[in-house]
Amino acid sequence: MIERYAIHSTMQQLVARFDIEEAPGYKQSYNAAPGKLLPVITHHSPKGFSFFYWGTAPKWIKNKTLAERIINTRVEWIQEKPLLRKALMRYRCLIPANSFYGWKKISKKSLVPHLFTPKQPLNSFAGLWEEYDDQDGNSFHTFSMLTMPATNAVVTVTERMPVIFNRAQELVWLNANATELQLLNLIKPLPDGELTNHVVSPAVFTPEFDKPSLLLPAPPADQFGNLTLFD
Repeated sequence: MIERYAIHSTMQQLVARFDIEEAPGYKQSYNAAPGKLLPVITHHSPKGFSFFYWGTAPKWIKNKTLAERIINTRVEWIQEKPLLRKALMRYRCLIPANSFYGWKKISKKSLVPHLFTPKQPLNSFAGLWEEYDDQDGNSFHTFSMLTMPATNAVVTVTERMPVIFNRAQELVWLNANATELQLLNLIKPLPDGELTNHVVSPAVFTPEFDKPSLLLPAPPADQFGNLTLFD
């Protein structure tokens, strides 16, 4: 499960990369976490940002942890669940991102955070969005990140990773006339060597801590998850 990512490019960089209009209210985030209001690009409005909350609770899912219901949608579920196949055709979005975090489980109580960064400095993850009403009748827009089985570069840390797109794939994902087959064919692993990673500060576990220092390499961890000063 992917619980954190970073989107810290400037608005000017986002405009140039995604060919979109500037959006007021955009804030860089080095610790994009569930529940935060974050920028996405929907295939209904491919020339501008929408700001949705990261997290959704689809009705079709059962027997999964609450956290996984809210923030991630496994690509394997799309062909198994008719409602997800419908969402794929009607409610797609891109999630602009620079990198994502994964936790390496060292022991039952010890997790070591890693930052994974593609060679291309600004990317996008595949997502689905929806609108729903809370118990008070207020309307909310939320999004879920599509995840896939981790590649060799990631699996030693975590079993899942985001579906990461290049520009050509993004154009298809945002194309309102794309077929289901075209969309599903976009979901493929990154080639080996496209991702780098390093250990980062456990401060990333705290959603309120959102500073550039999170991107910096932290001391390596020993086999028990304790941070050490030396390799």
